[in-house]
Amino acid sequence: MDQKNKDLDKFLNFLSGKSKKTASKDGDSGDNVIKMSKKGPMNPKKYISFVVTLTAVFAIAIILFANIYIVKESEYAVVRQFGEVVKFQSEPGLKIKVPFIQSVTKLPKNQMTYEISEEEINTKDKKRIIIDNYAVWRITDPKLLISNAGTIEKVESRMEEFIYSVIRSELGRIEYTEIINDENSSRGSINDQVTERVNELLSNDKYGIEVVDVRIRRIDLPTENEQSVFTNMISDRESIAQKYLSEGDAQKRSIEAQTDKQVQELLAKAKKDAALIQAEGEAEAAKIYNKSFSQDPEFYSLYRTLESYKKTIGEDTVIILPSTSPYAKILSGYIK
Repeated sequence: MDQKNKDLDKFLNFLSGKSKKTASKDGDSGDNVIKMSKKGPMNPKKYISFVVTLTAVFAIAIILFANIYIVKESEYAVVRQFGEVVKFQSEPGLKIKVPFIQSVTKLPKNQMTYEISEEEINTKDKKRIIIDNYAVWRITDPKLLISNAGTIEKVESRMEEFIYSVIRSELGRIEYTEIINDENSSRGSINDQVTERVNELLSNDKYGIEVVDVRIRRIDLPTENEQSVFTNMISDRESIAQKYLSEGDAQKRSIEAQTDKQVQELLAKAKKDAALIQAEGEAEAAKIYNKSFSQDPEFYSLYRTLESYKKTIGEDTVIILPSTSPYAKILSGYIK
């Protein structure tokens, strides 16, 4: 207990500043207290300076990393200063902007597809149709796009207005049957005309974009007009079909008549040629016969007689000849 009281007294004396007086009386423990008092109190300024320096380093690093940006191969980076476009980068790589006063907007380089809302228009013959189309477009000047449109959404909205206006104007000059007729379709040329005209409007307003292609994907009729239009289409097609059938029958009869005429002419010519050839052959045969038979008149007489018998004697013919007849002797095999 005495030792504990002594230690407590020493601690109280140290707190009250009496450590030097008690140090001479207390041997080794006094030495320890004197050594502690020689260190002196900690200096807070050193720690504050260290913390401030460390904080500044971290703040600079954070600001530096926050203002470093990466430009990818497939995008543009538009740098704005106090809202005004100062530059844009198209080359990929690591870039840096001025802290606090500059901001960066990323825009795509690749081609984009925009689905245009379905719209109802009137054709030249006052038919109402619903057009469903789309556009393929790309950014050509990011600076103009940001300066005049601000965002991709706004420039797409303007592009859609131009496309609808041009399509309504172009299809308004064409009749409905010409639009839907596959044989006389003008849709390909309409797409090209719409694309060209929309690009002119976008160029005039300097939006910094280009429409690569505008395509009409589908043409529909309003529900209330479908049946009447289909009925008219069926009637028109039946009329056209009947016209084709009539023209085909007339052409068929003309071809048949022409063919019959050619056949008759060919047959007549063939018969004439055959008669001439036959007459020439018979004349030539007669010459040959005359030449041959003139060499032996008796044989010729016999041959003519036999030929006459061949024509006059049939299967049921009965001939009565006297036995002294030369012909009977020949038939009986008697030849002298």
